[in-house]
Amino acid sequence: MSRPEFDLCVVVDDDEDILLAARLLLKSLFAEVITVGTPGEAVATIGKRPPDVVLLDANFARGATDAREGIALLDRIIAIDPDIVVVMITAHAGVHVAVEAMKHGATDFVSKPWSNERLLATVRTAAALRQSRHAVDTERAKVAVASSASGEGPPLLGRSPAMARVYSLIERAGPSDANVLILGENGTGKELVSRALHRHSLRAERPMLTVDLGAVVEDLIDSELFGHVKGAFTDAKADRIGRIQAADGGTLFLDEIGNLPLRLQPKLLTALEQRRVTPVGSNATVPVDIRVIAATNMTPERLQDEAHFRQDLLFRLNTVEILLPPLRERREDIPELAAYFLQFYARRYARPAPELSEEALAALIAHDWPGNIRALRHAIERALILGDPHRLEAADFSLGANAKARFAPDAVVSTSEDAGDLNLDRVERRIVETALRKHGYNISLAAHELGVSRAALYRRMEKYGL
Repeated sequence: MSRPEFDLCVVVDDDEDILLAARLLLKSLFAEVITVGTPGEAVATIGKRPPDVVLLDANFARGATDAREGIALLDRIIAIDPDIVVVMITAHAGVHVAVEAMKHGATDFVSKPWSNERLLATVRTAAALRQSRHAVDTERAKVAVASSASGEGPPLLGRSPAMARVYSLIERAGPSDANVLILGENGTGKELVSRALHRHSLRAERPMLTVDLGAVVEDLIDSELFGHVKGAFTDAKADRIGRIQAADGGTLFLDEIGNLPLRLQPKLLTALEQRRVTPVGSNATVPVDIRVIAATNMTPERLQDEAHFRQDLLFRLNTVEILLPPLRERREDIPELAAYFLQFYARRYARPAPELSEEALAALIAHDWPGNIRALRHAIERALILGDPHRLEAADFSLGANAKARFAPDAVVSTSEDAGDLNLDRVERRIVETALRKHGYNISLAAHELGVSRAALYRRMEKYGL
């Protein structure tokens, strides 16, 4: 015997024969069918346990045909759960009754005597609608939690001319609904800029959903963005909405957009142009209203190469383009950033913030920071944990003998002195750092050479403070 598709249906009718017939017919769709005969029982039952569908009689008093009692009960039920799905049922199916029921929030309408096939189809569609609403609510709740957690990150800091240009673009582009493309090396703060744009937008009270396309397995990106229907592929055991639909009404941040496979770029372009998405395995489209902010560490030259990125999609994404400068081009901002991170980690570890010596600050300013702000942040956290609790010196930051020296792309970390060091953590750290420096801290290229995922490389960078 197959498992029922849905959990609970409540049938409300004053006719015992109707209740019995509905219970026998609908038990193939629902794990449980509860039947009640009065409005009071209906309200009590629905208040205890929200059903997938309510099948509601329009009239209760003998001889009544105006659906007044059913409409009044419908209002009470919707007051309990505004997202509830109600199908009205009556022997007097006038158009005016159907219209009135819809105005009060009914989802559909069937008449007695019903056709079994018609009733099953109507109730199945209604229950699927309830599931879809619940899935959207769940996804948006996740988004709210994720957005709240992300909001704890550092603010955009810096008073350099380069950052002044960035702030100006945020202020001008934020209130518009234009798509924005943020360019910059890893660790420059692209996600912070996206959040600032969202805060300045007319969608600020709506969710902002982030999708890191570099951290999603390529085979799952289609489902992650557009959703899927049950049975679309082996593990698709239920319908699932995609991130684009979950961000409806708000902002979608597509991080590392350069990692979007070429085969999926036309589908994203179509979704942005038509403002509709098609879940994997479905022929039906779903309307969406989103603003897209994308980011990538790809150079403009690589983005403009048709072999890597469709130019029509690029034109759709970069209505406004914001280029974030690397930290080495805004060294005057390092003192402010260092002071912020010292205070941030002092609070996190419940200790006083140590003083930063002049030599230490000079070394931080002189360093090239291939990992940009992320690398500076990790260096300060490590120094605060391991260094003197009152005063940090340049040596506490492990910046190397010559902090001003730029790293060559093919720089080698290991030395003859390191060759005999077999400590696994230290060896792994040197290998990871070598790969990062070789590829100019391009995470995707370094991860590919190391034979690990981007997420795994990020974890190792966090572990070793790189």
